[in-house]
Amino acid sequence: MTENNHKQHQHEQDDSPDNLPPVELDAASRSLSEALRISFIILKIIMIVLVVLFLVSGFETVDSDEQALVLRFGKIRGVGENRILKPRAWPYWVFPYPLEEIVKIPVKKVVSLDIRSFWYYQSEQEMLAESQGQTKPTRARTLEPIIDGYCLTRSEKQTDALSGSDGSDYNIIHSKWQLRYRIKDPEQFFRNVFVKNLKPGDVYFDIMAESITPLLKSLLEDAVVTAMVNYTIDEAVKSQDRIPKHVKKLLTEKLDNMKSGETKNMCGIEIESVLLTNITWPRQVNDAFRAAHNASSDSRTAVSNAGTYAQNKLNEAAGPVAEQLYTALGDANVADEVVEALWARVAGDAQQRIFDAMEYRTKVVAAAKANADYFRSLLPEYRRHPDIVVQSIYRDAIEAIMSKADEKFIVEPTEGEEIRVYLSRDPTIKRKHKNKEDN
Repeated sequence: MTENNHKQHQHEQDDSPDNLPPVELDAASRSLSEALRISFIILKIIMIVLVVLFLVSGFETVDSDEQALVLRFGKIRGVGENRILKPRAWPYWVFPYPLEEIVKIPVKKVVSLDIRSFWYYQSEQEMLAESQGQTKPTRARTLEPIIDGYCLTRSEKQTDALSGSDGSDYNIIHSKWQLRYRIKDPEQFFRNVFVKNLKPGDVYFDIMAESITPLLKSLLEDAVVTAMVNYTIDEAVKSQDRIPKHVKKLLTEKLDNMKSGETKNMCGIEIESVLLTNITWPRQVNDAFRAAHNASSDSRTAVSNAGTYAQNKLNEAAGPVAEQLYTALGDANVADEVVEALWARVAGDAQQRIFDAMEYRTKVVAAAKANADYFRSLLPEYRRHPDIVVQSIYRDAIEAIMSKADEKFIVEPTEGEEIRVYLSRDPTIKRKHKNKEDN
């Protein structure tokens, strides 16, 4: 039994492939074997190249106007400041998609958003003509609130713009706006602003702007409606700087009110500017409004000119204190010391007149004093010979008067006869007068 088993085991060993004599392969088999061996080598090389390319595809650069977030299975990777990748000279490396994904957000690029919600309807031809600078007026038709955009301004008579307590009507006005914004906080923007998935060839910036436009447009429209009702139509037409600042303030407050916990402005958007690019009254009342506007403008110009003229006249009359002096002189409660102080500060014609009056007073006083001294010196002589003194004074006065006369006519008194005087005037007299006037 044992011997049979041993023979059987030895027979199985002799029949194993290793103990078989080598079989000679033909040429076709050798070619096939060599081809399979080379194919396996090429496949290994391709796999290595693909792995290298896969790893190399994880290098990403962040431009100077961008910041980036790394998503690992859809969640932001990193803690603190490391959550945001900032621009640098060498690239970042992240695990390639689908393990990780890098989202680049332009934080310095300013986006412009044009708002035509409050402008009247225009056809494509009209908008094209307007963009080309053609001034052809748009045909005025009945206002249609369904297709025409507009907003309301308060009436001139309203004292309470919000409640309209005096019963006056609001006015309609058309306007165009431009909003300029940028992304300030990339993480808040990515978390709270929906941006649809990118398709091959899509640019994140374009998709981002398309997604955020409806929200910003709605907020801006709300801010414009809230702000414009605080102004009259004349103020709206003229205040193209004050009203946009008001609208920007309201829009910023609305964005800040969109908060979660202590975090304000969940959108991560910063408003750069709000511009009022165009504003006009309804076309249907263009002629009447333009006439009223011109009349109001002329009235304000006339009032302003009158005020300027009055102020100039006051300054010419008494200088900067003219109005104060005028008020003080008409108020009996003002102390005399205050009035005297104002008189001391007068300038212009009043100052010259005061100076001339003081000079004249000095001359009159001096002349009166001199005459008094003269007559006092004549008093003793007058008491001795009054007639002679009077005649002497009369003669001196006549000489003084006659010396200043250019022409003299002497008429002797007659009784009951006609007096005729022949005037043969000296032609040089006019020339003397003219020379005196020129000098």
